Amino acid sequence: MGFCLPGLERPSLTADDVWAVASKGISCLTRGDIYYGSVALTEEMFDERLPDIPALYRQQLTRSHRLGMISFVQACADGGLDFRAGDLTEAAILTGRGSVDDNVRVHRDLLDARPEGLTPDAAVGLFIQTQLGATPYDVALLQASLARTRGPSFSVTCGCSSSTIQLGNALRMIQAGEVEIALVTGVDSGSADLARQGQEVLRAAERGGPAGAPGFVPDEPPSTDHRMHPYDERAGSVGYGEGSATVVLESRAHAERRGARPHGRLLAQATTRDGLFSPLSVDITGTALVTGVRRCLGERWSIDQVPYINGGSDGDPNVTNVEVNAVRELYGPRVPAVLLSSQEACFGHSGGQAGALGAALTTLMIARGEVCPTAGCERPAADLSFDPIPGTSSRPLGFDYALSFTYQTGGLKAVILLGSPDAT
Repeated sequence: MGFCLPGLERPSLTADDVWAVASKGISCLTRGDIYYGSVALTEEMFDERLPDIPALYRQQLTRSHRLGMISFVQACADGGLDFRAGDLTEAAILTGRGSVDDNVRVHRDLLDARPEGLTPDAAVGLFIQTQLGATPYDVALLQASLARTRGPSFSVTCGCSSSTIQLGNALRMIQAGEVEIALVTGVDSGSADLARQGQEVLRAAERGGPAGAPGFVPDEPPSTDHRMHPYDERAGSVGYGEGSATVVLESRAHAERRGARPHGRLLAQATTRDGLFSPLSVDITGTALVTGVRRCLGERWSIDQVPYINGGSDGDPNVTNVEVNAVRELYGPRVPAVLLSSQEACFGHSGGQAGALGAALTTLMIARGEVCPTAGCERPAADLSFDPIPGTSSRPLGFDYALSFTYQTGGLKAVILLGSPDAT
């Protein structure tokens, strides 16, 4: 696994970097008039890890390109894979993208260009920039070229569940024997200015939505100008963040042949939707989430084998209600039924990287025998059906199975089941 996420003094790049933040519930979001998680990636950091990219191309790379390529390189290093030596020529290279911030800028540059006034050098640069960055499969293009892969490579755009969906795709491709190894990257970039503009739009929405359209607009849009407090009685604010996370998946046989040390296992993935007519509504009963969990477990595993869930709440009470009701249905009347925590407030509510980050963090928790607290949760809400692990310390727990949740606007629920390296 590899990362390019917000950090305290420098970007979080390794599993140890991410663990140092998440295990203590530390927030890496910059505090100003809004909360936002930005990755302080310098040119020197990028060039140190990817010195062989020609300057002509390097100059045209978007921020998403850079974030995604760094997490890719870090994951290869962690997994003992030398992409320059051909270790990934038969690999699948899959990316998940939730936003198009960089793509919009590239489109604007192309639309605003005046070809008659461009020098040949500028025209070549604009052409490269457009080809590499005009679509959400931009990062996949560059990662596949780095790997020189002959295997499948494609992107999925499914909001904050984008890389979760790709983890499921990779799992099924490996199970079907199509590939033996796949690299899954979730990546999105943004800016504090964009988040600030979104906050102003939300404030305008609070002045009243269209009459006669119940359920079509949120009753209480979340703010971005307060600290995130998932599962807390003060919940209601969401701080966004950019970044990238890459996870290497491979068959057990492939890992054993090359002597790799796996962090854990991806056992199953399922995706469901609420089935509501409005694309901005959510079914807080959690029915679709329960269905996703049960599809993951199937006949092979039992919910009683799962003592921990990595939740997907970003501080929005609606998301919390979904998880509260789903856990109550899955585990019955036991309170607390399960340990469930979220690290969204550590790195910011992210887009494409959320699923890969959740998978990586949950796997680290299983491997290290500790579960991370919910960052920003200090006064747990009264009606929770789970223990959110409040505070700033991880909690010891020996376990072999865990679930991780991500969501997308429109009622999509994406679930993965993870296990220790020897989990059956």
